[in-house]
Amino acid sequence: MPFSDYRTALVTGASTGIGAVIVERLAKRGLEVHAVARDSARLDALAGRTGCVPHTADITSTEALAAVVSGLDIDVLVNNAGVSRTGNILTADEFAVDEQIAVNLRAVLHLVRLVMPGMVERDLGHIVNIGSIAGVYNFGGNTIYHATKSAVHTLSRQLRVDGFGRRVRVTEICPGRVETEIFGRLLGDREKAQREFYDGYESLKPEDIASALEFAVDSPRHMNVGHIEILPTFQVPGGLEFERRAS
Repeated sequence: MPFSDYRTALVTGASTGIGAVIVERLAKRGLEVHAVARDSARLDALAGRTGCVPHTADITSTEALAAVVSGLDIDVLVNNAGVSRTGNILTADEFAVDEQIAVNLRAVLHLVRLVMPGMVERDLGHIVNIGSIAGVYNFGGNTIYHATKSAVHTLSRQLRVDGFGRRVRVTEICPGRVETEIFGRLLGDREKAQREFYDGYESLKPEDIASALEFAVDSPRHMNVGHIEILPTFQVPGGLEFERRAS
């Protein structure tokens, strides 16, 4: 179903990083793009560059999401917004659990609930969930993030079951390390994050993720690209640890 079949798109987490680049890419392909984020200044700047329609909203508010999509027929929904916190379940506090569930999972479920029925009725639509390799592989730390992204991984497959028989496509994109602001927000120190996570590494760029999305959306209408795992060449997930004890 090429871009010419679609008219409108909605992108969350749109003010920076992957989301902003996706907005730019979809706007260049001729879609009316509704960009959702909390940072109104960055959204306005993005609107100035791309012509997108900015919506300053907190996606953890179901009422705010409903207001954003009210009266809109969204053809392409991109669930991109996400947050993470350091530590595992042994060190997590209540806020870390609630925030990540609210942003990474609950908002995704509500947006799909609000938008997908219209796609089914029109027999036209594409849902793209920006997941993570953390949703399909286990590695140390960020336990709640892993759990929420794993739920998005399962949801992405389930949505194809829910929309069976209608021309509604679902794509999950699972990136490895992408050079964005997420680690800077995570550590509260952008320069430290740059040194620890990006300097000396060949990381993915937001443009790489936007290109993967563009490929999936622009595929022929008989073709659903269900899952894209995209990592830097020098990043390999997985591994096995085995602790040996004498007693």
